[in-house]
Amino acid sequence: MSMATLFDPVSLGDIALANRIVMAPMTRSRAGEGDVPTALMTEYYRQRASAGLIITEGTQPSADGKGYMRTPGIHSDAQIAGWRAVTDAVHGEGGRIVLQVMHCGRIGSTLNKAPGTRTVAPSAIRAKGEIVTETGMMAFDAPHALELHEIPQVIEEFAQATRNALAAGFDGVELHCTSGYLPAQFLSSGSNQRTDGYGGSAANRIRFVVETVEAMAAVSGAGRVGFRICPGNPFNDIWDENPAETYGALLEALSSQGLAYLHLIDVANPQVDSLDLAKRHWRGSLILNEGMTRARAEALLADNMAHAFSFGRPFIANPDLVSRLERDIALADFDPSTLYAPGPEGYVDYPPASAAQMS
Repeated sequence: MSMATLFDPVSLGDIALANRIVMAPMTRSRAGEGDVPTALMTEYYRQRASAGLIITEGTQPSADGKGYMRTPGIHSDAQIAGWRAVTDAVHGEGGRIVLQVMHCGRIGSTLNKAPGTRTVAPSAIRAKGEIVTETGMMAFDAPHALELHEIPQVIEEFAQATRNALAAGFDGVELHCTSGYLPAQFLSSGSNQRTDGYGGSAANRIRFVVETVEAMAAVSGAGRVGFRICPGNPFNDIWDENPAETYGALLEALSSQGLAYLHLIDVANPQVDSLDLAKRHWRGSLILNEGMTRARAEALLADNMAHAFSFGRPFIANPDLVSRLERDIALADFDPSTLYAPGPEGYVDYPPASAAQMS
């Protein structure tokens, strides 16, 4: 039997991929008025539809969930229609695409949010640091600690976001559980100092994420829900005293759900070996991310360490990344100054490999 390659089809839950190369979620800050996906965004994703799976940029499930400026939502009719144009374009190229649902929790500023919205968190602890706004860098908001009766309402926002994603034509959804956003705030002992059933022990701190995943799966079927973690990631002032215990418990709790995949950012961390943790506690499909190259992905695949591999920044300047990897064509470099700038420059104007390069 021949060995599997990166360019072979694979199924993650109920999502059938043409190859094992996944486009990782990347904030690009190009949403329009009302946080609506634009024609530019449609073209950006269409250009990259040869990926086995595209995972969109983080998308807020509610107005409260917004953190950064010019990020898209999935909670209004106009946003759903904007995303429908994106999914139609990707499917028209034969691709598959899932929506990453990202509630920023305490990582936000009222300057970036609609009037009347709140910045919420498991506990009333302001994150250290600043966030970019149209008027410059500002301290993160002091968050409202969610009351016990409010938590089911927030979980319902994720369920409704899943309904809206399906209405927009997505093949599935991914819950963003890292980078210091709301799910990670519940998971982490530093940001979650609740004394009720959602705080304290690891079993309690994972409860919000488990119930949110279950609510999303009840809408779409578990085989269309994935989740992304990076145990021990300190980004956005997150700290957990024992991430191996916390994430081991989370993976054990979610392994029995029949989910589409675990998306693991495997970063070296003195507190925890994330890949080892996943191999011990996760029984399901695995997408691996972080500093991925063709050679590294092929070695990991040969060792049966993962089912698919996500590439982030290489997709920015290489819309045809899959064919470049397959043909060993040198990758183009992206312009970092245009990562989050509005407009087409550094977004949809990176060309595919030339005919000379392809030959």
